[in-house]
Amino acid sequence: MMIISIANQKGGVGKTTTAINLASAMGFAGKKVLLIDLDPQANSSMSFLSEPAERSTYDWLLHPESDAEAAIHETQTENLWIAPASIGLARVEQQLQGELEAPYRLKDVLDSVANDFDFVFIDTPPTLGLLTVNALVASTHLVVPIQSSYFAMEGTDDLLDTVEKIKKRTNPGLEILGVLVTMYDKRTVLGRDILGQIREVFGAKVFQTVITRNVRLEESPAYKESIFTFAPRSTGALQYQNLSEEVLKRVS
Repeated sequence: MMIISIANQKGGVGKTTTAINLASAMGFAGKKVLLIDLDPQANSSMSFLSEPAERSTYDWLLHPESDAEAAIHETQTENLWIAPASIGLARVEQQLQGELEAPYRLKDVLDSVANDFDFVFIDTPPTLGLLTVNALVASTHLVVPIQSSYFAMEGTDDLLDTVEKIKKRTNPGLEILGVLVTMYDKRTVLGRDILGQIREVFGAKVFQTVITRNVRLEESPAYKESIFTFAPRSTGALQYQNLSEEVLKRVS
């Protein structure tokens, strides 16, 4: 089972959009997929579920001994299930403060459902706190979305430092699968310059697929759909389809 975190502590870089559509693309490709929402804002959850779920990832982290499958919900997307978030996640760091096993809570839960899915994608909050650490400790791979903007690289050093610490201490197998450039506007000189800078810094880790600014991508969550059912012939659908194929090649 491949467990892939989508993480960057900088907000507004397309983490949730990427988590939703990459998970959906894998489902349509015939893979059994679990999408885990660890963001207290619960945007991934709201994109697939009409009402708040009774059990959520909050229960996983606070009560890892409970029935893990009770927090896994089927979606209308083929081969895709979701473990939704709840606002309670905002209190997790305070509630687990001082517990030695706190960074391993999610890993322990996922070990119990490991045989049920081909891919797990984790949508993380825009912080480097305990929730993101839980995601990285549990993951086999990391995808880093970076917005094509003036402050694109801001904060990436902190994320990479955190990844290195986790690799040394708790999860030596964690790999950066790739860096994804999002919200790219090829019409602007700035956009092209930033893309060049990102490729210069991260080299071959940068996915060939670039996600451009796309109104359809922004609209689809409001209709509780991925881009593949909301606008299947759109540029966004083609780009996330291409990204899913790149991901499959990199993990094979």
